Amino acid sequence: MNKTKIVTIAILSLIAIFGILILFNLFGPEDTESEEEQQQRQRGQSSTVRVTPVSLDTIEKSIIINGEILARNQVTIFPTVGGRLVESRVNIGERVSSGSIVAMVDPSRPGEVYARSPVVSTVSGTVLSAPFSIGDTVTPQSGVFIVGDLSSLLVETFVPERFVSSVTRGMRAVLWFEAIPGERFEAEVTEINPVLDPVTRTLRIRLRFLNTDSRIRAGMFATISLVTNRKTDVPVIHRTSAINTYGSWIVFVVDERNTARRREVTLGIDNEEFIEILEGLSVGEKVVSAGQNFLSDGDSVRIID
Repeated sequence: MNKTKIVTIAILSLIAIFGILILFNLFGPEDTESEEEQQQRQRGQSSTVRVTPVSLDTIEKSIIINGEILARNQVTIFPTVGGRLVESRVNIGERVSSGSIVAMVDPSRPGEVYARSPVVSTVSGTVLSAPFSIGDTVTPQSGVFIVGDLSSLLVETFVPERFVSSVTRGMRAVLWFEAIPGERFEAEVTEINPVLDPVTRTLRIRLRFLNTDSRIRAGMFATISLVTNRKTDVPVIHRTSAINTYGSWIVFVVDERNTARRREVTLGIDNEEFIEILEGLSVGEKVVSAGQNFLSDGDSVRIID
């Protein structure tokens, strides 16, 4: 047998083998995987998620701003004449009475000698500030002392222009201080300036404490969470549950077969933890709150606590 015949036989043998394999694939036994085996296979491919039911709750929208603690009745004491401050009879922290003399001003000029003029406190309270020193020149517009009633404190803060329309008297706020870590104090808005500051574009407001504490002192720096909107008995979900897709908000709801279903929702107010649901969900539905970023509509899921 020559070489040409050997090559021809080899080629024909390979063609026959490939033909047998093709016929086997076309007409061979069908895959007889049972429904139970399919379910087991699907469970092995399920995504692990955590779900939280939609519930009725109270939700508050807040802004975080900074403020300063002031004495409620805080008055600046002015001299009646201009001149040189020659005597100060009180120090910061001392109590003064209304009508008492707190300083003396010498209105004398070169070549002219006048009697010293007393500076009289117009209120009773504690001296909070004394910005001038002996020898300084003062005018009738110079506040030589600030006197306040420390038995009653207030909070002063400034609200950015974009939140001004939400501010009303009686609004609640929560305050905390670096000097008093781990504790919260409640206050409410009692005074609203009728105009905005033209330079900072902010609105000055003042709040009163609802629960007083001797550790809070005038001059302290406070962080304020001011509640600008509050709703009660509304459907809410965890903030992390909602996903923004091309301008729309979606969530994934898990049905009784542990299948994730994509649902478009309309949102209301939100805070750091929760979001109000206006449309798209019903109370009690199980919403995926962890693991939703890797889901597609119809995916099988495995719920963990």
